Amino acid sequence: MQPWATRSRLPLLVDALGGTEADDAVRRLLHAFGDDPVHVTEHRVGVPATEVRRLRFASGGEIVLQDGAVLAVILHAKPPSDGAGAVDLSTWVDGLTNAATLKQVETAFGLKAQFSGFRSPYFKVGAGFAQLRFGDAGDKGSWKEPEHLVSIVVTAGQPGRVRPPDADECPACSTLPAIDEQGGLDLAATLERLRTAVAAEQVKQDPAWVPLDDLEELHASGLMRLVESQLTCRTCHRVICLTLHRDGPPTFGYHGPNEARERPMERIPPVEQWASRARQEQAREAMQYVDHRPGGWFLVRQGDALYLDARYSYSAMIDDSALIELGAVEREDYRKRGHQYLDELAERIHMSAPYQPESPYHARDLYRRGDGTGRDFRAEVGAAISNHTWLAEQRSREQ
Repeated sequence: MQPWATRSRLPLLVDALGGTEADDAVRRLLHAFGDDPVHVTEHRVGVPATEVRRLRFASGGEIVLQDGAVLAVILHAKPPSDGAGAVDLSTWVDGLTNAATLKQVETAFGLKAQFSGFRSPYFKVGAGFAQLRFGDAGDKGSWKEPEHLVSIVVTAGQPGRVRPPDADECPACSTLPAIDEQGGLDLAATLERLRTAVAAEQVKQDPAWVPLDDLEELHASGLMRLVESQLTCRTCHRVICLTLHRDGPPTFGYHGPNEARERPMERIPPVEQWASRARQEQAREAMQYVDHRPGGWFLVRQGDALYLDARYSYSAMIDDSALIELGAVEREDYRKRGHQYLDELAERIHMSAPYQPESPYHARDLYRRGDGTGRDFRAEVGAAISNHTWLAEQRSREQ
């Protein structure tokens, strides 16, 4: 048996996951927290709606239920702002204190932490996961110093693959879906809210999916079973999925980043097959896909200009790409040598460490410096290559 199971009451939390308040495992947990919550909130999320209920206890425990089933259990190491208290972590895990660092939590659990992202440590505990939250998410060293542990969140879903269980009240994105009189999604009003949120930089569109402005026109063509826009909230980092269905009403949901990336979607048909003349002309003036090397680089064109999106990495900490406009000599070398030349150029960019000022490509990287006009080059390139990424290849295999 794992040390965390023999030296703690964490199995009580894990056993309650997925159960209802009528189940014995959940009733035992309610009793452990103090039976009667001091604060209860209820709200609906998405369309079709999911019912979310949060029970907070004076003891510092919290239970999050979704459609009547336990989605998560939270041990607050610091008191939340609603009057509930903080748990004494030593009563839940032997040797653990509320002031513990990550290393001290690892010792108490008898496990090495895993990470979902650079700053989200978690442990696999039986059929569940225990995620640790430390201080300000922007503080890289928050888990190295005492007194920064905020809470332990126990879920059935792996952190990073599903949305945070307590992010449903995010002020930046929770009010974006508009509901009509029948309880369904008011598409026109929702699109207006989303466009306003994009303009205010509350949310960011994912260029690999259908742009908001194309959603209705592409859906009306009948060429796709599902037409979906994805947008990421800049505050809570949930991914909003607005989906128009050929054979059903529109849906609006919130997802974790990995969960959203794995959603099925067909390849987006060429713009000539579904768009108005004005939209087709806009597409001709935008960046166009030319070629790519899987996992290495993309080449795009706009007018007479050629741009190379070259991937670079350094250990597990850096994995990004630089966008370089090819100069006259580089264009001529590409004309003469094709793929081989771009392979060599992309390798030179990678080896130069373009994230450092000393690299000759650092000052040329349009993702880093822009062109002085405020263009979003990542979005433009993302839209141009959307049907040629790994995600698009996975889509085509699933059809």
